[in-house]
Amino acid sequence: MATIFTKIIEGDIPCFKIAETDNFLAFLDINPNTKGHTLCIPKKEVDKIFDLDEETYTELMKFSRKVALAIRKAIPCKRVGMSVIGLEVPHAHVHLIPLRDMEDARFTKKAHPSKEEFQKLADAIKAEL
Repeated sequence: MATIFTKIIEGDIPCFKIAETDNFLAFLDINPNTKGHTLCIPKKEVDKIFDLDEETYTELMKFSRKVALAIRKAIPCKRVGMSVIGLEVPHAHVHLIPLRDMEDARFTKKAHPSKEEFQKLADAIKAEL
C-alpha cells in the first residue's frame, strides 16, 4: 500500500512544493514545528533512511542541503536543524526545521500557518533555490 508521501509524489494529495528532481521531492510539513518546516523525501518508497542504497542516501543529503540553504535565506532563524525520525510515515524522510531555540526541534510545539501563509513560505523558499 502506498504511503501518504507516495500519494503526494503521485499528485493524489496536494502539497506546498519547494523543490523537485527526478528522484526527490521537498515540500512543507503540513503539521510544522515552525513556519518553513520542510520534508525532503526520495521518490523511491523505502521505509528506513539507512535502508536506502548508498547513492540514493548521498543524493538525498545533497538535495536536503540545497533546500536547507534556501530555507536559511528565506526564513528568519538562527539555523536550520535536520532530523530523521520516520516513525509516523513508513517512507524515508528528512525534516528541515528553521530553529530559533531548542523548543523548535522538539516536535511538541506546532505552528499553525494558514493556507495563504503556507503558500507564501513555499514561494519564499523556492525563490532562494
